[in-house]
Amino acid sequence: MFQVLSGAWALLLGMMLLQVGNGMQGTLLGIRGALEGFSTFEMSVVMSSYFVGFLFGSRMAPEMIRRVGHVRVFAALGSMISAVLILYPTVTEPWAWSIGRVLIGFCFSGVYVTAESWLNNSATNAMRGKALSLYMMVQMVGIVSAQAIMVLADPSGYVLFVIPSVLVSLAFAPILLSVSPTPAFGTTKPLSLRQIMKISPLGCVGMLLTGGVFAAQFGMAAVYGAEAGLSVPQISAFVAAFYVAAVVAQYPIGWMSDRMDRRKLIAGVSLITGGGALVGMMFGDNYWFLILAAVLVGGTSNPIYSLLIAYTNDFLEHDDMAAAAGGMVFINGLGAIAGPLIVGWMMGVIGPGGYFLYIAVLMFALVGYAIYRMTQRAAPSMQQTDSYQPVSPESSPMAVEYAQEVAIESAQDENQG
Repeated sequence: MFQVLSGAWALLLGMMLLQVGNGMQGTLLGIRGALEGFSTFEMSVVMSSYFVGFLFGSRMAPEMIRRVGHVRVFAALGSMISAVLILYPTVTEPWAWSIGRVLIGFCFSGVYVTAESWLNNSATNAMRGKALSLYMMVQMVGIVSAQAIMVLADPSGYVLFVIPSVLVSLAFAPILLSVSPTPAFGTTKPLSLRQIMKISPLGCVGMLLTGGVFAAQFGMAAVYGAEAGLSVPQISAFVAAFYVAAVVAQYPIGWMSDRMDRRKLIAGVSLITGGGALVGMMFGDNYWFLILAAVLVGGTSNPIYSLLIAYTNDFLEHDDMAAAAGGMVFINGLGAIAGPLIVGWMMGVIGPGGYFLYIAVLMFALVGYAIYRMTQRAAPSMQQTDSYQPVSPESSPMAVEYAQEVAIESAQDENQG
């Protein structure tokens, strides 16, 4: 672990600061939008816009890097992120925020592609798993820390918009001044969506559904909190609970994933997610039940993303896993774009409870489909499966490819042993 830190500390520190900035802007816009009198649907469009930009960014960033290199892409996208963050409070209109969110999503996606390819290059084969774990940890630490910063100033002012802008600007200093060499960049041509669907129907359907659930967490949790009448500290703790639980639950779920039929685990974990959402819907007037709901939903829905990738990999040749990564992330992104729009509509129709009802419907649908798929195909043997590797739903295709490389290496080591 020390070797990983010594070789990639600048990159990891920079990514943590970036996630603080990203986590703050998502929560802050949800709170500030309510103060400005934006409707729930208007805020859902604003939040959905991030994932539109993210999806396009994940497709275009590799070509940008090949043309001008990692350093220039980092600097250009970082400047754009910092500028948009500080411009939000100057034009408090839904259309302006939506444009800003598209730009922010595009830039963050490009930054993730750049950083993840850099991290993959800097880690030796023996250190890949530890490097990936550290990368996941600093991402979550950044998002949770962002919620703590939210209570330091009034969301109706400018200070909370200035802080993430400054943090994002500072994030690039250790990365760009690092002596670590920039890697050569190459990407694989993804498998078509039709091919991936044929290989793993459950993986594709699950990715679409969990994309919607993740977008509800990342984009609409603060909007829900504002609609439910929570205070700023309460909203911050509510949002943080999703991500703290995700970190804690990743590894127990991963341990079980490598020792049982993954479809059963996907169905079981999805059932817990849906049950947690029902708790939030039925007892939303009690703050502590809301925290419990956030813990249950966040702690189970985030690992499902990694479970679905691991399950899909079970039916792929090793050489095709990286090629499938882009398609899986694209499917997840489609669900993420639609998620906030549907949540906003449901909250507008039935009130704040529509937030948790939406999550419950999607997760119970995944339970039913996972059970159905168990009747259509036998489970692969434990010897045929690759290891589970944690990866964030917000990561780019590069991180998914990176996780798949680690899974392949782990499986090969186990077979040799």
